[in-house]
Amino acid sequence: MGKKARKMMVLGTCSNSGKSFIVAGICRILKNKGFKVAPYKSQNMALNSFITEDGLEMGRAQVVQAEAAGIKPDVRMNPILLKPNSDTGSQIILHGEVYGNYTASSYYDKKDFFEKEAIKALEELEEDFDYIIMEGAGSASEINLKDKDIVNMGLAEKVDAPVIIVGDIDRGGVFGALAGTMLLFDEREKDLVKGVIINKFRGNLDILKPGLDMIEDVIQRPVLGVVPFMKVDIDDEDSLAMKDRSGKSHNLIDIVVIRTPRISNFTDFNALEHMEGVGVRYVETPKDIGNPDLIILPGTKSTMGDLRWLRESGMETRIQKHASRGKPIIGICGGYQMLGKRLKDEFGVEGGGEMKGIGLLPHSTEFTKDKVRKAQVGKLEDVDGIFADLSGLEYEGYEIHMGISPGFGNIINEGNVYGTYIHGIFDRGEISGAIICALMKAKGINTGDIEAMDMEEYKEKQYEILGTNLEKALDMNRLIEILGGK
Repeated sequence: MGKKARKMMVLGTCSNSGKSFIVAGICRILKNKGFKVAPYKSQNMALNSFITEDGLEMGRAQVVQAEAAGIKPDVRMNPILLKPNSDTGSQIILHGEVYGNYTASSYYDKKDFFEKEAIKALEELEEDFDYIIMEGAGSASEINLKDKDIVNMGLAEKVDAPVIIVGDIDRGGVFGALAGTMLLFDEREKDLVKGVIINKFRGNLDILKPGLDMIEDVIQRPVLGVVPFMKVDIDDEDSLAMKDRSGKSHNLIDIVVIRTPRISNFTDFNALEHMEGVGVRYVETPKDIGNPDLIILPGTKSTMGDLRWLRESGMETRIQKHASRGKPIIGICGGYQMLGKRLKDEFGVEGGGEMKGIGLLPHSTEFTKDKVRKAQVGKLEDVDGIFADLSGLEYEGYEIHMGISPGFGNIINEGNVYGTYIHGIFDRGEISGAIICALMKAKGINTGDIEAMDMEEYKEKQYEILGTNLEKALDMNRLIEILGGK
């Protein structure tokens, strides 16, 4: 048995304090120093998931961190994924596979089991890496959940991991948040905390320095760095952070993504968002749709529930009207299922029953007990209509869905309405470029200057920017000492 990896846990004073961002940056710093480093989050709650090469499902936040570390995503980095499918319950993904549907209380009843499984995955990771950078969830000081904690201080104590706390100064009250967080820890928890990071700072650091000295006196822990608010574009963990890029100047093409209540895998559209002259808007009401060049119906964790919402909100009528004008629509995964003729749920996967689909594509979908999970590489099948140039283009992506739509290939169309199960299909520059070229040609716009978006190259540049700037902001000598167990 080889030497086990050193561990460190990054916790936050609140949700969206930037924990995922900091973990990704530390992974990149250590990777650039020649170390083998992996991210880890015992329990993630998100609808934005990913399928690994071996067909297993994990949260996308740890995928981003793995990419920053220069390694392939591995489900051991996120052994438990909670995918909310109602206001009170979630589908539990354990070690990359569906374990079952649980309410919060029934999940907590099995806390010891899930904690044991999470630690098992961590111990396996430790055998393969020099460092493991662990991430907590939400706030580190949720005292009402202390006896149920398997992702924050509860786990740090179990595995004896040193802890750093991240506070978000951009939302205000960061000194109170750091002091209050420390106040709510017991003595053993306080002993694990080795320092704090102030994140998302804008302005003159000299003005902040008196506060840094005071907070160190109050909490008796060093400030390891003040991280500036960076213009770095890495994938967001959840749909709360979705950006509306429609504000870019000189938008020639207007794309609308329907933001359904249970939208998932919204990062499918990042490549389109970054293309020059393209605006992507996420809309929730019929009046906000306007007259776009393309409507995209995205993936969802609840196809029949979101279809019902489309129908009741009037969005379905607007989508059908858009299609009646001959304007293009693309459905991805759950969106593809909704665009078909019928959805049948014999086994109660989506609550049971049958529903009429939007009726713009010829397929029907039957929900089965098993989830389809697989990485996908190949060539798109022949289609016609406005996006005929997609025919035969190479793609790389993944499928992750309940329900099957037999009799159709990896992409289908009827007129200018298209559907596919493939997530990540737009990441290939040839595919996103072909779509934007077609939309521009339809408007009589010269397409000679369109540049294909290479998402892999783009993301690599962003990780380098993140790592470089974070290394400048942090006291790396102290951080390395903490990673060494000092």
